[in-house]
Amino acid sequence: MRLCILLTATILALTSSSAQVYLDPKAPIEERVKDALSRMTTHEKIQILHAQSKFTSAGVPRLGIRQLNMDDGPHGVREELEWNTWHPAGWTNDYIVAFPSLTCLASTWNRDLSKAYGHAVSEEFAFRGKDIMLGPGVNIARTPMNGRAFEYMGEDPFLAGEIAVPYIQGAQANGIACCLKHFVLNDQETDRFGVNVNVSERAMREIYLAPFQKAVEQAHVYTIMGSYNYWQNTHCCQNDVLLNGILKKEWQWDGALISDWGGTTDTWQAATGGLDIEMGTYTDGKTKESEFGYKDYYLADKFEQLIEEGKIPMSVLDDKASRVLRTIFRTAMNPQKVIGNQCSEAHYDVCRQIGEEGIVLLKNSKNILPLNPQNYRHVLVVGENATRSLTKGGGSSELKTLIDYAPLDAIRAAFGDKVTVSYAQGYESGRALYDHVDKVSSPKNEELRREALEKARQADLIIYIGGLNKNHKQDCENGDRESYNLPFGQDNLIEQLSKSHAPLIVVTFGGNPYAMPWLQQAKALLHCWYLGSEAGTALANILTGKTCPSGKLPVTFGRRYEDYPYVRFGTEAYPGIKAAATQPNNVTGQPHSQVYYKEGIFVGYRGFEKNKVQPLFPFGFGLSYTTFSYNKPTVTVSDNGTIDMSITVCNSGKVAGKETVQVYIASPNSKREDMPVKELKAFSKTRLLQPGERQTLHMSITRQELSSWDEQSHQWCCVPGTYTLMVGASSADIREKTDVSIPSIP
Repeated sequence: MRLCILLTATILALTSSSAQVYLDPKAPIEERVKDALSRMTTHEKIQILHAQSKFTSAGVPRLGIRQLNMDDGPHGVREELEWNTWHPAGWTNDYIVAFPSLTCLASTWNRDLSKAYGHAVSEEFAFRGKDIMLGPGVNIARTPMNGRAFEYMGEDPFLAGEIAVPYIQGAQANGIACCLKHFVLNDQETDRFGVNVNVSERAMREIYLAPFQKAVEQAHVYTIMGSYNYWQNTHCCQNDVLLNGILKKEWQWDGALISDWGGTTDTWQAATGGLDIEMGTYTDGKTKESEFGYKDYYLADKFEQLIEEGKIPMSVLDDKASRVLRTIFRTAMNPQKVIGNQCSEAHYDVCRQIGEEGIVLLKNSKNILPLNPQNYRHVLVVGENATRSLTKGGGSSELKTLIDYAPLDAIRAAFGDKVTVSYAQGYESGRALYDHVDKVSSPKNEELRREALEKARQADLIIYIGGLNKNHKQDCENGDRESYNLPFGQDNLIEQLSKSHAPLIVVTFGGNPYAMPWLQQAKALLHCWYLGSEAGTALANILTGKTCPSGKLPVTFGRRYEDYPYVRFGTEAYPGIKAAATQPNNVTGQPHSQVYYKEGIFVGYRGFEKNKVQPLFPFGFGLSYTTFSYNKPTVTVSDNGTIDMSITVCNSGKVAGKETVQVYIASPNSKREDMPVKELKAFSKTRLLQPGERQTLHMSITRQELSSWDEQSHQWCCVPGTYTLMVGASSADIREKTDVSIPSIP
């Protein structure tokens, strides 16, 4: 009886909103934060700033304040790990939907689908009891060698920001915090822990910070993850200029900055440099363990001692604790947080729709696609990716799926029993191992190649399904690609298959561009990125015309690796050169290599155009099974310099489809050497238009979007004058042009 009385008294005390505002879900969050902070001891404030397990940080049990449960994303919830190791926990109820990669999402150019993605994936996080989803990522695709580019949204900061914002909004509306990553300049996996990035102030602002700023100012992202690399010779996870100066003071961001796992290296820098939650210290960020406990973390006992000795003011600790409390009240203790669900039919539908709209049709000679099954008797499918699960591997984004619908199975279902669909693996790539390349037998690969060529003689259609996968040094964390060509002898295999009497359709998966020495011989080419659990369904629907392709490239496909803008500057520009430091990568956190972004703002299509290099496939490119015509845009300019435009798009073909209209701007100074020829500044995608149907799209371009960063005044400047507005189907397919005059602002 006495125990019941004590428990009742405790519950009443904890739920008394008049006495304890922080527990009142109806009270404004800032009042809850202030009240909770006033009740916490110094030690309790310290406790919530660092991990207590591999993927949780502590709450305050004495006050009924919950812990934060985090997990890897952004393509789905990672399988459950043991509390204090990197080993799988062995649950049987943590199978989830694998959603398409973020490169695929960016290829949709569809803000509505992005919001649906954020909503659906966050429901799965909520159902698994998570509060923070580690994603999405908006690092820029500066190099096609980046092993982690598939987690990001392409080479253009405007596109990346515009797609990230609705994703974040959709997720956070459900009470799940997005953790936007990796802030900032984590644009290569080679030496990711030790490289210092040297970049101009202008390129930093216009290219690399821009999508993060949009996510902060427009989506109000709750948490952000710092990156492993250095900037200005200081780790980005504890960089005062970056985190306190730009992110928190200039952008007025009120969220919590979380370290990448193993990204914290110094107590003083972490405490004074803007880090709020320290995770994964003393590991390699993914697999390796250490003898240190969580109290040994840099923001744990060492930080508390500095506070107690008065070497760091209490205001620094209070600011960090307030940011963490704010995150807790927005998520773990948010009464509006959804219960969520897992592996629902609605989630698979979203997965499939994103996959279908993200697949890019790059070639379609003589309109061989879509395929009519009645025209074929014997179809041969060749390639490991026709059956391989591409949700496995890749590092922290590896997923444990309930369903992986393979392309081969979906193609067989689509063609029906009257068509023989046979299969030849063609090549073998080995297991998807983290930080290790699996050995592949050359004799075995030669045997697989001969088998594919032999079976090709009997086929009247060959569908090759290959590309990259999530092996180490392909599309995988902690390692970059070593070649611009397709791996595992695929170029040779495709070339030989193309000599068959049967037409060859090539389908590739992967997060990066690649060389295509066989392109002229292929009748059609589809690039699929990574499509998640519904990969087979999405691909089969595109191949057979059930869905009309509408994906557009978020990156430029160069003909050769040497065509990418940074390559002309040598190894200094990528992957970097060994630093001159006498104590590389020591306890003070000195970088042991330096990389120089000598191409400046001329990343991707900006650089191809400035250098007058013709790409294989330009940024924004993507074919359709139908055609679209554009009318002349109607444009007005307001007194504050905002451009409002409308344009009517007509489906002038014979198949229902969607079109993305892209708007590029050339500034009055576009002919100067330091200015891009043009830049993407607006886009809009139509609904599904029936043949002959029209839709008028409305877009706006603010004065801020027209501005460039001035390194003399250290601020954004919009040059008044005549801007050329270019409307097109890609960066290289401009349909309409019009000039607009932007006034000066007194």
